Amino acid sequence: MKFLDQCKIFIRSGNGGGGAVSFRREKYIEYGGPDGGDGGRGGDIWIEAVDGLNTLIDYRYQQHFKAGTGTHGMGRQRHGAAGDDILLKVPVGTQVLEEDKETLIADLDTAGMRVRLAKGGNGGWGNLHFKGPINQAPKYANPGQDGEELWLWLRLKLIADVGLVGLPNAGKSTFLAAASAAKPKIADYPFTTLTPNLGMVDLSTSERFVMADIPGLIEGASEGAGLGTRFLGHVERSAVLIHLVDGTQDNIAEAWTTIRGELEAYGDELADKSEILALNKVDALDPETRAAKLAELEAVSGIKPMAVSGVSGEGVTELLRAAFKQVRLRRGDAIEEIEEEEDHVAETPGGWNP
Repeated sequence: MKFLDQCKIFIRSGNGGGGAVSFRREKYIEYGGPDGGDGGRGGDIWIEAVDGLNTLIDYRYQQHFKAGTGTHGMGRQRHGAAGDDILLKVPVGTQVLEEDKETLIADLDTAGMRVRLAKGGNGGWGNLHFKGPINQAPKYANPGQDGEELWLWLRLKLIADVGLVGLPNAGKSTFLAAASAAKPKIADYPFTTLTPNLGMVDLSTSERFVMADIPGLIEGASEGAGLGTRFLGHVERSAVLIHLVDGTQDNIAEAWTTIRGELEAYGDELADKSEILALNKVDALDPETRAAKLAELEAVSGIKPMAVSGVSGEGVTELLRAAFKQVRLRRGDAIEEIEEEEDHVAETPGGWNP
């Protein structure tokens, strides 16, 4: 299935049905009079966030959605049926924007959340509604109201607790594969990852969170270089960012500075998120080189980096537990409770096994 995270659609709610002009005139009935029924209301356009979807690809093949028109009223006080509604099902995390791509209409960040995007027109009143002591035989009825129509943008921002950022070939996909059951494409060339990947991390029965790997950033990404910053929106909702730096490259200080600069240029408070810095691919470094590069990275960032390897698994569990601690803080758990549970886990030999 192809990944699509934004698309433009046209919606139109249904017109209301017109009211009927009709008079009752039957044999053996002494008094007649108006008996025109009301028209049915037009159908609404709804949008709902559902589990099990992670792409907007369905809306590439159908962009126009029109709800049903209400049925006209009829004689003998028969009211028209309402037009059929339309329900658009989208992944959790989808935002609905106006045509300017800036004005937010709805943010569907919870499964089951439903929003009405366009209301159907009301049905017109039949002439029975206008009967009164003065005008006992009205010969007019209301037409149905027109529906609403508008162009909208759908933009998907994946719901992930932890986001992976770094330069191309920093080892993000390898780390995601080592930490979760995800199977991202892994190859020895830049921009192997072209679309975001999600992985569910299961550290134990009570330690579970979602991690997102996005395509690598390069210098000038905020100005459109490489794949740009288009996919950074998928880590906007994350509680913490794991910044992976390739330990085998020559200038690791420049690598860290490049990514931080692009995060700050992107805005939306992404640069203010908690960051866990990790020197990746340490399995390919000798002890002296590893220590020197860790010290260099700490000097430029002011953050004590962790040493990890997605290939050998070194430091992966420790890094994931540090990330999960930030996730729990974001969820509102007390720091004392978190530290107490961490001590309990540390005392359990061998960790958790299924």
